[in-house]
Amino acid sequence: MPRPFCNRRIAFVPGVTYFKPAGVPLRELEEVALALDELEALRLADLEGLYQEQGAREMGVSRATFARIVESARWKVAHALTSGKALRLEGGPVIHSQPGMARPDQVRGHGRHGHGCGKRTRE
Repeated sequence: MPRPFCNRRIAFVPGVTYFKPAGVPLRELEEVALALDELEALRLADLEGLYQEQGAREMGVSRATFARIVESARWKVAHALTSGKALRLEGGPVIHSQPGMARPDQVRGHGRHGHGCGKRTRE
């Protein structure tokens, strides 16, 4: 059984849940799902210009985990753009770092992963 995902801190929830090619009804498009932690990693790395260590610290994950999240997010965005697919923004294993933000499940379900973070203990 895989280890449960740790919640990742996010400081941004988008006001929309879909991006799609113009002129094509959403019901006719295939979708690519982008979790909110992936969107946050893109925001920190590509929009804010943070290095992986800084981005990882902001999200409360390891540098390696941050790198995997960014890599996954970039692939999904590139795939959606080059294939003419809709990009659906959804929940994920996230908590908000700023009080008063909308919860991810209010944006689009709680997404692809389990809740909480499994703690390993040494015996």
